[in-house]
Amino acid sequence: MSSGSLSSQSVPVYVADQIRATDGANMGDLLSFSSELILDDVYALDFGAEPARLSLVVRDDATFGVAHDTGIGVPGAVVHLDCALTFMSPDGSTSDALLMVEVDVTGDVAQIYLLPFSALTSSVEYRLVGIDRETALKKFAQVACVSFTRGTHITLASGAQRAVEDLVVGDRILTRDDGVQTLRWIGTTTSRATGDFAPIRIAAGTLNNTADLLVSPDHRLFIYQRTDELGAGRAELLVKARHLVNNATVTIAEGGFVDYFQLLFDSHQIIYAEGIAAESMLIDSRTRPVLPRELALSLGLQVKGHSDLPHAGLDVSEGLLKRRDIASLLKKASGR
Repeated sequence: MSSGSLSSQSVPVYVADQIRATDGANMGDLLSFSSELILDDVYALDFGAEPARLSLVVRDDATFGVAHDTGIGVPGAVVHLDCALTFMSPDGSTSDALLMVEVDVTGDVAQIYLLPFSALTSSVEYRLVGIDRETALKKFAQVACVSFTRGTHITLASGAQRAVEDLVVGDRILTRDDGVQTLRWIGTTTSRATGDFAPIRIAAGTLNNTADLLVSPDHRLFIYQRTDELGAGRAELLVKARHLVNNATVTIAEGGFVDYFQLLFDSHQIIYAEGIAAESMLIDSRTRPVLPRELALSLGLQVKGHSDLPHAGLDVSEGLLKRRDIASLLKKASGR
């Protein structure tokens, strides 16, 4: 079964073997799927446990599959979103997470993963206080959506710049490929700015951007290479923001909370944010649950263009980007 999405979604996960109940009805047992979990059980990470990167794609049958660029799991295997969990630490703070189940070719459980939405540490015991089997898809959709942060300036059809939080449905936005397009929907979420869920800050001028640009980690930027400095074999590239982090001009903006905004058009678009090209929201099985039901129904065939993959094949493999000077190299390649 082929992938139906433009690119993989990479998330940090722990495997069930790294998480064990230290108190409660399941004391001594490893973390399991929702039907075997019991509220008030206490769980802890193994000492020194570190998350691995699980890359997922949406398959043609709308299930999730393990991508070929994954750091864990079997490429091509099916992954189900089992449930959303809420843990409470001893200081009373709560942490949300998703439980994901990988199955083998016979449909048997091959691995169970925990995707935490905030950092977990092996020195803390976490009490299970919530098991939600209804909202897992929506919560994953919020992670999968590419987003701009509050204050990001978007280029309108007139050439004027407007902060993303001041945009309204119906605004006319300049796109790279399809001229002026109408903004159909604006989504907003607020997340803890920690680890893999903190925005990436691209300092002004790094990619010829007019001001600091902060976007979600897997947000893809469009680069047109006048010279193929990267060795990608093509001029047009899509590069994930997190692959540009160099701890100098491109950094992880951790701390507090971040307001994320998703911009939806009739088809997947490349628009302009702080003067440089970046993608808009893509609708697929990962992201569709974030849309209000009424909107999804009313859009109908208007969103069919999202499955046409107008920018397919432009993603750059992480291997080509693993160099400290990658941001300056891409700036040079653009020749601006």
